Amino acid sequence: MASDLTYTDYLALDEVLAAQRPLSTHHDEMLFIVIHQAKELWLKEMIHEVAYAQAEVAAGRLPPAQKALSRVSRIQAVMTHSWEVLGTLTPADYLSFRGLLGSSSGFQSAQFRELEYRLGLKDPHFLRYHPQGGAPRQALEAALATPSLYDAALAQLAAHGLALPDTVLNRDFTQPYQPSAAVEEAWLQVYTNTTGRWELYELAEKLVDLDDALTTWRNKHVLTVERIIGRRRGTGGTDGVGYLQSTLARRCFPELWSVRSRL
Repeated sequence: MASDLTYTDYLALDEVLAAQRPLSTHHDEMLFIVIHQAKELWLKEMIHEVAYAQAEVAAGRLPPAQKALSRVSRIQAVMTHSWEVLGTLTPADYLSFRGLLGSSSGFQSAQFRELEYRLGLKDPHFLRYHPQGGAPRQALEAALATPSLYDAALAQLAAHGLALPDTVLNRDFTQPYQPSAAVEEAWLQVYTNTTGRWELYELAEKLVDLDDALTTWRNKHVLTVERIIGRRRGTGGTDGVGYLQSTLARRCFPELWSVRSRL
């Protein structure tokens, strides 16, 4: 390693700190840009960790995966708290530059969709927001076609002798996952024999942590957007708060929630 490597060089700070380019002279636009760029950096790290966890779970190495997933949950908490900073932006502050944003919207975040795909929320519909051949589209297509983290976890249930149907284990991974009574039954066996299936039990709780944190993040997102723009339509043409509220019921790992009613 070069002995003259500096902090600025190592972190490429010249490039990073030059990436904030407001389109107006309004004071509050800088906050808006920094918050969203920071979220994209955290999304990059979460994708990095979840991809590692996917590979480790698929290989049956559950403890390293659990460590990575714990890290993701902590990042999710940071991202949720960041909405409080954005919440200092009043409606008047935001409206002073909102018109310059055009059709750009967080709805178009390729990294957020990739994270959803990797966790198990598969929806090919979102591909259309990214041009074919581009790097974001290619990353999304790869994540869509690859077994998700939840698919890897379900394969481990089968590898540990729990009965799962072929329709679950060898489904079309590009399509949304459909909850299964057999999967719920398998998780029930894990939760009623935690001593004998401790690694699977720990993995299950790490997955619930992720789902819990994602829903908490979505909820805070709804409140922050409503605080700033009320019920107005989003800049990308979405239904704004209405659309965001519709996402609150989504669960990446549905049987890990439904099984709780049977314990």
